[in-house]
Amino acid sequence: MNFCLNFVLFLVVLSLMSAVLCAVTKDAFARGVSLALSAVSCAANAVILTYVGGEMKNFTYMMGHYPHPWGNELRLGPTEALLSVAFSLILFLCLLGGHKGLKGRIDPGKEKYFHTMVCLLQAAFLVLVYTNDIFTGYVFIEICTLASCGILMSRQNGRSILASVRYMIFSLIGSGLVTFGIIFLYAVTGHLLFPELKESVAALWAGGQYRMPLLASASLLCIGLAIKSGLFPFHLWMADTYSAAIPAASGILSGIVSKAYVFFLIKIIFNVYGTDMFYASGLQNVLFILGCAGIIVGSVQAIHENNLFRMIAYSSAAQIGYIYMGIGLSPEAGITAAVFQILTHAATKPALFLTSSLLSDTAGGAKKFKNLQGIGYANFFGGFTFSVEAFSMIGLPFTMGFIAKYLFALAAYDSTAVKQLPALLVLAVSTILNTFYFARTVIRIFQNPIRPHTSRPRAGMGMEWSFYAAAALFIVLNLALGILSRPFVDFLGQCLSIF
Repeated sequence: MNFCLNFVLFLVVLSLMSAVLCAVTKDAFARGVSLALSAVSCAANAVILTYVGGEMKNFTYMMGHYPHPWGNELRLGPTEALLSVAFSLILFLCLLGGHKGLKGRIDPGKEKYFHTMVCLLQAAFLVLVYTNDIFTGYVFIEICTLASCGILMSRQNGRSILASVRYMIFSLIGSGLVTFGIIFLYAVTGHLLFPELKESVAALWAGGQYRMPLLASASLLCIGLAIKSGLFPFHLWMADTYSAAIPAASGILSGIVSKAYVFFLIKIIFNVYGTDMFYASGLQNVLFILGCAGIIVGSVQAIHENNLFRMIAYSSAAQIGYIYMGIGLSPEAGITAAVFQILTHAATKPALFLTSSLLSDTAGGAKKFKNLQGIGYANFFGGFTFSVEAFSMIGLPFTMGFIAKYLFALAAYDSTAVKQLPALLVLAVSTILNTFYFARTVIRIFQNPIRPHTSRPRAGMGMEWSFYAAAALFIVLNLALGILSRPFVDFLGQCLSIF
């Protein structure tokens, strides 16, 4: 076995040890630890991707070399490695671009606890991406939930505490449903490892045995993870959560955490139930309907918002809807579009939250649109970065957002005739709605202000080299994968073909 296949276990252990180290050290050192950890994770996962992508095959890593039922496994494939590289890179950019935004928002001496939670989140999303055991996935879902509440509550004020309580309630409901789904699945099959689960589920489904318990377990897992990721109508926690969190936390929660839950669901669909059983069950139709509804409802709610941060949060609900619509379309083109949308949203939404906080700080902490008019002139780089990422959300050519919507259109054409027209209609309507609220925002921040912005900039993110670097990398990443999308989409399709 190639030595690089050990990297995942090393990274998980290193993340857990780093969390302990951050908790007992000073703020500045903890900041360096979490930033270095995300950089190391990105590099190590890139090495794994190079190896497994070159071989174009999946590897199984047996931890401790103990077989089932005592052992545990990781599954290292090109799809998992690609998502891990993306999530680690986004985490690094969120910490790099938003670390100065922690000042003035977190009490001195408590920033280290924020970085402790970040290290735990990294361990959680690595396991959710790579695990080959459904119960291990559940354990780290809970770790991810608690760590997410921790970074949300790092800003000690009433709004953030209330938002974290609401987030915790929704998350625990989702976790409870996931738990019941796993219990049903284990009761029927007697297994927890993905390969053995898939074999048992296929045999039972083909033989007509226990179809109702299998369908119930799949439904519970889908609903539970849909709640945790913010699918309509379970998206009500998003606006308060993302708008109350500090900039780096909003980027991490919207760009990584919600996507890790969705990808874990995709792993369950492919590696536990199998696409034949899942797409014969009818559950994909429910996800398709809820995804389409989420796209429209989230966009309409974003239009009615006069708070910049809440508008972006409702936009996230709409973007999550795209992913579930793709899952509901087909297991080939639809899943490819859904995974590309995961990457698109992960690379775009954190940049929007970071730049929105920068523009708000420049305007003295203002969040209402009327108080941000013309703020792009006072902070041109922030306004420019926001505009590029907003245009990607709209789906303008040469951006990742355009490629994502193009892939969804192709998936709609490849889907059944019943879904083809609704999917294309939702894409068209949502593009118009996205254009309305994002283009309106861009015009407003570059419109001549009613009165000059003379307020003193709020202590916060500031224009420093770290934000410049992070924002520039977000822009380069978006445009590079928008302009040079063909080889990347072809590689993604190859990865998913053996997923």
